[in-house]
This record gives sequence, structure tokens and C-alpha cells, in this order.
Amino acid sequence: MSKIWFYMISIGIINSIFMGRLEELNKVIMNETSKGIEFVISLIGIMALWMGIMNIAKESGLVDKIGKSLYSFMKILFPSIPKKSKALSYILMNMSLNILGASNGATAFGLKAMEELQEINKQKNTATNDMIMFLVINMSSVQLVPFTVIKIRLDEGAINPNEIIVTTLFATTISTIIAIISCKLLERRF
Repeated sequence: MSKIWFYMISIGIINSIFMGRLEELNKVIMNETSKGIEFVISLIGIMALWMGIMNIAKESGLVDKIGKSLYSFMKILFPSIPKKSKALSYILMNMSLNILGASNGATAFGLKAMEELQEINKQKNTATNDMIMFLVINMSSVQLVPFTVIKIRLDEGAINPNEIIVTTLFATTISTIIAIISCKLLERRF
């Protein structure tokens, strides 16, 4: 991935030099990087709130209790994860944050889940079906409240930035269902 970014940036810089637009490139870089920093800072509050709530839920044992109550459903999605594995808790925390629209905050729990899944993986250089399923669900992720998109719409002056909630919930639910079905069908073939 880093090579792709390197080539895209290099091609852009070389193109701006040959087209005589290096000055425009510098203006865009300066303006957009400051906007990016402002955007990230404005999201810190939302991310801190949800990460704090999820850490409290984890420390209080609530996540483990939810995990135990959802174990039969999780066993369908992730059949080879042992019942006592921490991976299930991390997967639940990741999914919960994604559903609540705090996908940036969910990343840390997603990485921890993958570490736990790798520990129970017998072939360390090959992803398991459970790892692939988790990645598929994580990428499609149902969004109950898409905070990031609402924040962007609010910053851009939308009259009703929340109006996308129902359509986003519908679209992400359908995409997640299709992703899970596709993954289950493909894992049977290979």
C-alpha cells in the first residue's frame, strides 16, 4: 500500500512540474493539510467518548457478558474461535464501535482481535476463514449513526446533517448481509 501512495504522490508532483503547476500544488498541499488536521481534531471528542464508553464496558465485564449471550450467533460467523478466546470480546467491541459510527475508534479493537485470531491460527502465514470473515464484516460494517459523515455534512453547512441516518443504516445493513453470505459461500469453495 505504501508503494501505491508513493507512486501516486510522485506522479502527481512530476505531473505538476511538467505542467507548470507546482505553485498550485503547493497551495493545495498547504490548504488541504490544515483542513485535514482541523477535521481530525474535531473528531477527537466523538472518538474519545465512544472509546471511553467501550473501555468502561470492557473493564466492567459488560462486553464479556454480551459476548456470552451472543456466542451462538458469533459461532455461526466464526466457527473456529474457542469460547474462552479474547478475540470474541475484541470483535464485539470493534463491531459495536462500527455500528455506533466510531469506526476510527474501532480500529484499535480490530487490530487486537486480529492479533488474538493470529494466536489461534495454526498456519501463521495464511489467513483463516474467521480472520477473513471478520475483515469482511469490518469493511462492510453496519452503521447506526455515521458520526463522521454527519460531522462532514455539518461542517459543509447541510441544513439537516442527520437525514442520512436511515439510508445509511439500510445500505450498510444490506452490504453486510451480502458480504457475510458471499464470504460463507466462498469459504465453502476453497
